[in-house]
Amino acid sequence: MIARANAHVKYPCRFMLVAAANPCKCGYLSDPSRACSRAPACGEDYMGRISGPLMDRFDLRVDVPPVAFTDLDLPASGDTSTQVAARVAKARARQHDRFADHPDAHLNADAEGSTLTEIATPDAEGRALLSRVADRFGLSARGYHRVLRVARTIADLDGDYGVSHAHIAEAVSYRVAGANDV
Repeated sequence: MIARANAHVKYPCRFMLVAAANPCKCGYLSDPSRACSRAPACGEDYMGRISGPLMDRFDLRVDVPPVAFTDLDLPASGDTSTQVAARVAKARARQHDRFADHPDAHLNADAEGSTLTEIATPDAEGRALLSRVADRFGLSARGYHRVLRVARTIADLDGDYGVSHAHIAEAVSYRVAGANDV
């Protein structure tokens, strides 16, 4: 949606933005053996160059620490790509079934307003956690609803019908650094 003084124009658009950034200008903020002398101010200054409203539009934020050379030869752990793809396909099928009667939504990412409330209202513990996080970290309304959408998707990946405290906690951990303390 482009808004100007005399008109609002809506262009059709649907995309997924994936971005990567170093933690600071030198890139070594999270590496204790090579961290710069300006840490943590270096990282705060560097990441502070990205506007808050832009950062608010990223649903998932994941820090990826450097891998030690000794770990490069370790055997693979976790699920295989095939297993993950199967779990994602099942979750997407659940979402398509859920939204069969909703003309404006096909996936959790499309859910808004009462539809989002209907499908992603967490249990009492999850609601309390989300409220604490929103208060402590100043989640915007957009951020709050994005946490709910991500939590609903995590529940779908787990094969759960409801959104629980665990799903909210995981969704919050992808959005807010330091939320593990809440």
